[in-house]
Amino acid sequence: MAKTIQVRVDDNVKDSADSLFMSLGLDTSTAIRMFLAEALKAGGIPFAMMNGENSDTAIRDAIAYRNAGGKFHSASEFKARMKSAIADLRTKLRLRGPVLSPSDARS
Repeated sequence: MAKTIQVRVDDNVKDSADSLFMSLGLDTSTAIRMFLAEALKAGGIPFAMMNGENSDTAIRDAIAYRNAGGKFHSASEFKARMKSAIADLRTKLRLRGPVLSPSDARS
């Protein structure tokens, strides 16, 4: 049995999120389900949380890829692209240590 989650968000946030996910070939409900599944797998927030302009670099890169005609044909392809973008960002920021467990990196 599926349960429903209701969240109140600002109209602009909802509209922007809908547009973002649509550009990635997803609807907002699917994106939220993906987030929840990854949070459970990670045992916490499944991405680095930081302040500053670089925090959404991976998302901008994915949007640019999609706008350039790139397509994500599966959730795992999308995940791999995001992991790669996050790894690139970590290198640019000179962050050390694994973000993902070794088993997570293989998926």
